[in-house]
Amino acid sequence: MSFSVFIVTFFTWLVLTWTIDPQEIIVGLIVSAVISVIFKRYYNIKLSAKFIPGLFKFVFVYIPVFIWEMLKANLDVASRVVEPKVKVKPGFVRIKTDLKGDVAKLTLANSITLTPGTITVDIKDDELYIHWIEVKGTDEESKKSFYGVFERILKGVYE
Repeated sequence: MSFSVFIVTFFTWLVLTWTIDPQEIIVGLIVSAVISVIFKRYYNIKLSAKFIPGLFKFVFVYIPVFIWEMLKANLDVASRVVEPKVKVKPGFVRIKTDLKGDVAKLTLANSITLTPGTITVDIKDDELYIHWIEVKGTDEESKKSFYGVFERILKGVYE
């Protein structure tokens, strides 16, 4: 059994169940142990001194920012749907990210995809290819306006 996989799985269980009921905690311990035994060869999670602060920054900084950005994007897409005159300028945009790790890039790509009006189509090296419902410009400044806040926080979480 991999201890780091067990810890991450159990912490995820606690967050998802959001209860301190002893039965739930015991079931969570058992499920986490079974998962860590079965899937330990697929996980490459190593607990380090940077892991815990990064995890807290992810949960308490990144998640609220992501939810806020997703809410704004939902309202933007909803307003486009109800307006009689469709205002879209769709297109593909290539963005270059400064994130180094694969997990950090994957988190950025998934965050972009989960934000309505955008979808990450491909990742190659340090570039992401994104379909965007409203391309405001192809210069770096206009591209950073829509993904820069995610990237800035993720740098502090993963690097």
